[in-house]
Amino acid sequence: YENLSIKPQGINAKYCPDYLLKAACKAWDDALQLGEKYGYRNAQSTVIAPTGTIGLVMDCDTTGVEPDFALVKFKKLSGGGYFKIINQSVPYALHTLGYDESEIEAIINYAKGHGTLAGCKAISHEALLSKGLTKTDLEKIEAALPSAFEINFAINKWTLGEDAMMRLGFKPEQYNDINFHLLEALGFNQDQIDAANEYVCGTMTTEGAPYLKEEHYPVFDTANKCGKKGKRFIHAHGHIRMMGSVQPFISGAISKTINLPHEAIVEDIQSCYFLSWEQGLKANAIYRDGSKLSQPLSTKSDSKKKEVAADAEPIKLSQLTVDELLDEISDRMQASADTSLKHALARIVERKSLPAKRHGYTHKAKIEGQAVFVRTGEYGDGTLGELFIDMHKEGAAFRSMLNCFAIAVSIGLQYGVPLEEFVDKFTFTRFEPAGFVEHPNIKRATSVVDFIFRLLGHEYLNRTDLVHMPNEPVANELVEEMQAEGEFEAKATPDPVAETKPATSKHLKPVAVKTFAPKHTSGDAPACTTCGHSTIRSGTCYKCLNCGSTTGCV
Repeated sequence: YENLSIKPQGINAKYCPDYLLKAACKAWDDALQLGEKYGYRNAQSTVIAPTGTIGLVMDCDTTGVEPDFALVKFKKLSGGGYFKIINQSVPYALHTLGYDESEIEAIINYAKGHGTLAGCKAISHEALLSKGLTKTDLEKIEAALPSAFEINFAINKWTLGEDAMMRLGFKPEQYNDINFHLLEALGFNQDQIDAANEYVCGTMTTEGAPYLKEEHYPVFDTANKCGKKGKRFIHAHGHIRMMGSVQPFISGAISKTINLPHEAIVEDIQSCYFLSWEQGLKANAIYRDGSKLSQPLSTKSDSKKKEVAADAEPIKLSQLTVDELLDEISDRMQASADTSLKHALARIVERKSLPAKRHGYTHKAKIEGQAVFVRTGEYGDGTLGELFIDMHKEGAAFRSMLNCFAIAVSIGLQYGVPLEEFVDKFTFTRFEPAGFVEHPNIKRATSVVDFIFRLLGHEYLNRTDLVHMPNEPVANELVEEMQAEGEFEAKATPDPVAETKPATSKHLKPVAVKTFAPKHTSGDAPACTTCGHSTIRSGTCYKCLNCGSTTGCV
C-alpha cells in the first residue's frame, strides 16, 4: 500500500482478500483527491441501497435491514404470471431452536405445502382418475404443482391442453371462459378445493403449525400477515427502530420499505413519521398493503370464492383491499344481466388503448370568424376515443389549455366515461369567442367548448337537439310527422355551402327543420328579458314559462 495516501484503518488485512482491500483503499483515495480538487455536492460515503430484486436473484431471504415480506410470497412478473419464493432460513431456525427432523418436516409442509397431490385426502389421484383424467394428465399436474400459487394454477386447460379438456367433455366456450374452474366443473366443492390447496400449496404461515411452540412464533414474524391464516406481522415501529439503530453508521439514507397493513389509518401514518424524526432517520418510505392497484409481491391469490351463503352478512366495501374491491366489482359485473353495466364496469379498471392506425375525421369551422379545428380518433367499432382541438390564432395559453382539455377528455373516454356525460356537462358553456358559427348544422355556439360537444353529440350520438339544422333523413322524418299533425309546412331550401367532409353515411346534406325536444334543462338559463322570470331551454332557444317569450336561438 506504499502508493496509497490512505492507509487501511479499522480493517484487519488478514480477514479481507488483498485485491479487494487494495481496490477499496484506491477508490477512497481517488474520492478524497478529486473532492479536494473539485469539492463535493450531494455526496455520501455510505448508503443502504434498494436491493429487492437483486437479493432474489442472489437467493437471499432478506437484504440489508429489510425483514422478509412473507415466508411464502409470489412475485408478479412483468411478462405475466408469478414466481413463487419460499424463505429458505426457516429450517435452519427450527433446527437452532431444537426441533428434530420429523418436527421440522411437519412444520415446513404445513407452511409451504407438500407440492404434490400424493397423500391428499380431499382431492386424490384416484378421485381425478375417476373423473376422466389419465396418468399422463396427472404427470403434467404434478410437474406444475411445486411452483403453483394455488392448485387451480396447475389444474387447468393450460397445463392439460385443449385435447384433454375436450376429452373430459368440455366445449371451447366453456373452458375459455375467464370464470371457468376445472376442479369445480369436475364436481369438487369449495371445501374439498380449500383442503387440497392447504395440503399442496400450504398455509404460507407457521402460525398453528404442528409441534411449533407459541413462544417461538415471533422468530418467524415478517413484514406482512402470512397467507389466509396468518395474524402476526412486524409492527411499522419495529421497522423504524431497526433503521434507527443502523442510521448512525450510514452517512446517507436507508432505502427500505416500512410496511403497514391495509387497515392502517391516518394516525398510524402520522406516528410513523414522528418516530422516524425522533430516531433521526434521513428517509421514510411508507407503503400500506393494497394501496396500489398492482404490487410486485403478494401473499394471497387474486381469486375469490364464488359461493356465498344465503344468510351471509352484507359485504362492507370500505373494509376491502383494492384487489378485493376490484374482484367484487368483477363479480357483480358478471352477475348483472345489464350489458351496458357490464361494458361500463369492464372499462372502469382498465384503459382501452386505441389502435395504432385509427379512423376519425378532421373538421374545420369558424366561430365569430375564428377558425377551430376538431380532430377525432375512433376505435374499430366507430366509437370516439380521442380528441384534438386547435385554434391557431388564439394566444399560446388559451391554445395550450384547449390541448390539455382535449387530452383529459381523451383519457376519460379511454377509461370508459360515456361521451353522453361529456356532452351533457359541456354544452351551453359560455365564454368568448362565441356567436355565429360557419358550419352546416351548427349555426350558433356559446363558446368553443359548446361548439365542440354539440358537434360530437351530433356526429357520434345522433343528438339532433343540439344542432340547428339536422341531416336530411332525420329532417325528412320530422317534416312528415309535423305535416301529419298540421304543425309544420316544409319549405324547399337551397343547400348551404358546407366544409368538405369525408363521404360517410353520417355526414349528410343538412336542411332547415324544427329540432328535437331538449334532453335536459340547464342551470345556466338566462332570465326572461320581458318579465324577468326564469327560462328553460327549448332546443337551442330559451322559453319563459311565465309569459311565453323566447330568447331566440343562442
